[in-house]
Amino acid sequence: MKKLIAMSLAAIMAVAGLAGCGNQAAETDGENTLVIGGIGPVTGAAATYGQAVKNGAELAVKEINAAGGVNGMTLKFLFEDDEHDAEKSVNAYNTLKDKGIQLLMGTVTSTPCVAVAEKTFEDNMFQLTPSGSSVDCITHDNAFRICFSDPNQGIASAQYIADNNLATKVAVIYNSSDVYSSGIYEKFATEAANKGLEIVAAEAFTKDSATDFTVQIQKVKESGAELLFLPIYYQEAALILTQADKVDLDVEFFGCDGLDGVIAQLGDQAALADGVMLLTPFAADAKDEKTVAFTTAYKAAYNDEIPTQFAADAYDAIYVIKAALEKAEVSDANIAVSDLCEKLKAAMVEIEVPGVTGTMTWTADGEPTKDPKAMYIENGAYKAR
Repeated sequence: MKKLIAMSLAAIMAVAGLAGCGNQAAETDGENTLVIGGIGPVTGAAATYGQAVKNGAELAVKEINAAGGVNGMTLKFLFEDDEHDAEKSVNAYNTLKDKGIQLLMGTVTSTPCVAVAEKTFEDNMFQLTPSGSSVDCITHDNAFRICFSDPNQGIASAQYIADNNLATKVAVIYNSSDVYSSGIYEKFATEAANKGLEIVAAEAFTKDSATDFTVQIQKVKESGAELLFLPIYYQEAALILTQADKVDLDVEFFGCDGLDGVIAQLGDQAALADGVMLLTPFAADAKDEKTVAFTTAYKAAYNDEIPTQFAADAYDAIYVIKAALEKAEVSDANIAVSDLCEKLKAAMVEIEVPGVTGTMTWTADGEPTKDPKAMYIENGAYKAR
């Protein structure tokens, strides 16, 4: 009986020991494997963004592993759905921690990202968001991003419109209840004044009134605007394009990365998006070597689907992690989460990564530096402008 009890206690202690090694994913996989987590919406209203990020990241991980991994380590990518919901995103993060992730590539959208960033900071886990654009996504020193921040998108949009003489009178429809939309609008308004653009109408809506835009569109029509700036997501943009067509609103349409996905959202009315411009760091039809290679590989992997900016951001994010790991000379996947975070934080401000969304460097506050590009929609496809 004593022997049986001793054997039982030994088994319990062994299980407990394994449970305490959540960051030692290499042991659980039987090889030198570093585990990267990802979080984003693959169901729900923002699923287009999350699925693109998941696809782009998985493609990069497969390429890196096929080429020999990173410093002798194999990469493993685990992804959890958050349905673009902050509480579910935190739950997803906890699930990924239980599965042994050592760093986080996520989250995809801003509000969930802000919530999860508080948790990664508490754990001192390195976090790189591909597309969380709110300023608060990278408040802490463990967090960096690939995409432009909301303020930078607003500033760059005003500059592009003015510098390319697209309009002098501009109207705006934005979501005042959304940090992404309102953040872009605030900086856009300031920079528009600096560039001599006149905002002739600034019409807000909220989450609760995001289906009927007839009042806002009528005010835009009466304002004499030459261009309508839409710092919003593609779902609302599709409704605005549909409703604007019914009243023959004659303006140019210009948006940011949130409009990516509007073609699919419009479905058989996709022609309404023709001529819509987006400020983005990625255009799938660009002819540079990196973009051509990425687009070709992505289409081959995902049923001839054309990659969006979100896919490109995530693809770049994984290669940025690779570059940071190489710079930090991390070669043992059994490294503690906090130690890994400290090494990657130091490496991020020293690397320069030529990605498909541009050549990127980072400041200590987690912000990337790269050049924005513009594209337009023609015949259901994105074209470099």
